[in-house]
Amino acid sequence: MSSMAKKSAGEGFFETVKTIVYAVLIALVLRTFAYEPFNIPSGSMLPTLLVGDYLFVSKFSYGYSQYSLPWGLIPFEGRVLSGDVERGDVAVFKLPTDNRTDYIKRIVGLPGDEIQVRGGVLHINGQAVKREKLGESVVPGMVGTVTEYRETLPNGRRHLIWERGDDMPFDDTPVYRVPEGHYFAMGDNRDSSQDSRAQRLVGFVPRENLVGRAEFLFFSFDGSARLWEVWKWPFAIRWGRLFDGIH
Repeated sequence: MSSMAKKSAGEGFFETVKTIVYAVLIALVLRTFAYEPFNIPSGSMLPTLLVGDYLFVSKFSYGYSQYSLPWGLIPFEGRVLSGDVERGDVAVFKLPTDNRTDYIKRIVGLPGDEIQVRGGVLHINGQAVKREKLGESVVPGMVGTVTEYRETLPNGRRHLIWERGDDMPFDDTPVYRVPEGHYFAMGDNRDSSQDSRAQRLVGFVPRENLVGRAEFLFFSFDGSARLWEVWKWPFAIRWGRLFDGIH
């Protein structure tokens, strides 16, 4: 090989390496400041989010705190470029009791609110939240039947919830007064969710612990195909959920 050819091959190699480095840096910047991927490992947000859903969370929606950044590498207090949190948002946050574990729930209580569940019905500031019964069904993997409701929050945001009954452990609670700078979060699968009602495990969510708002699904897999069962992959993907918005 001539010296000219060797030089050309060397330049081509370094151009490829440079392109890869640039791509990795761009991906890290996007993950840090724009959108971060998350997957759903449990059924606490059924029927809104299914086990095996993969979604993007917008980091810029609520601004940035130390918990918004990868691994909390830059510790600082409070939030910068802070955005509004709206009632009904599906949000990812760091579990307040350890500040490490990622949780995803729906924000139902804002600072200063009084939240209570009575007979399975969510009450906000003393007013029952409207819920409309849509039907009952038997869900594989769950004991008994599930009743599906459409719940309408005071700001008009509507979403689906599941109830196994109105006499479960978290269906009658004391009044929770949400402190300033905190939020009250609940799972849509109301009787199978550890959320702000579980004060010792989750409790009120500090604003600083918010990672971002769940925006849309980019992939969904029902788990029926193993990694080596390539021929089953097309049937295990929930094609109809791809790129769905999260409401």
